[in-house]
Amino acid sequence: MKPQLVIFDWAGTTVDYGCFAPVNAFALAFQKFGVTPTVEEIRAPMGMLKRDHIRTMLAMPAIHDQWRAAWGAEPDEAAVEKLYGVFEDALMESLSQYAAPKPGVVETVERLRAWGVKIGSTTGYTDKMMAVVTRGAAEQGYAPDAWFSPDSVAGMGRPYPYMIYANMAQFRIPSVEYVVKVGDTVADIQEGKHAGVLSLGVLEGSSVLGCTQEEFAAMSADARQAALARARETFLSAGADGVLDTLDHLPQWLEENGQKIEEK
Repeated sequence: MKPQLVIFDWAGTTVDYGCFAPVNAFALAFQKFGVTPTVEEIRAPMGMLKRDHIRTMLAMPAIHDQWRAAWGAEPDEAAVEKLYGVFEDALMESLSQYAAPKPGVVETVERLRAWGVKIGSTTGYTDKMMAVVTRGAAEQGYAPDAWFSPDSVAGMGRPYPYMIYANMAQFRIPSVEYVVKVGDTVADIQEGKHAGVLSLGVLEGSSVLGCTQEEFAAMSADARQAALARARETFLSAGADGVLDTLDHLPQWLEENGQKIEEK
């Protein structure tokens, strides 16, 4: 089946190698309220609407207990809003520094467009956040044909499928059979599977892998393969239809897996 639309995630997939902008902002927000989450706890819900991400973290046993110890009360919706306010301020201050396209992104998009494929996108960021990210990415060569945030679908972001359907409606795609979703988090895979589209994870530069470009390059061959294997299993366990080593492997993966397409 020839794909007509490829939908990419943003941070960790097409920009922000390692998905560090939200990680740093979440850490700062929780620490301000006397809670010190681990990086693993921060990354576990990555890709969700950011308030949902905070709710998910507050429900984690260790974080829940830290909040109760610090504040003597259950973490409620007021706690979510307090955390979100600090998170949003911290993220907005840093987002422009994390808008650079990852290696191979611009070239991959150019090749897909040469095949007549539309480039859509979904995100866990809000419209306000995306105004910064899209501007910075465009200045550095990456601009999808459309993007939709949870704000576009009544706040029903990942793992709900509605941002994917909004992309499909934008380009009048007749069936989910013509759509491919690519992302770097479990939430991305859940979004794609809930929508019924081919769903692929990407390893290098992903939130699941969770390291900077310099850290990845400095790994020994054995350590690198072990980290990649763990990340690959995370995606496959979430239901991914396939896993890409890097984003620029996407065209080759599509051709090798029956998505035969010819350049216009």
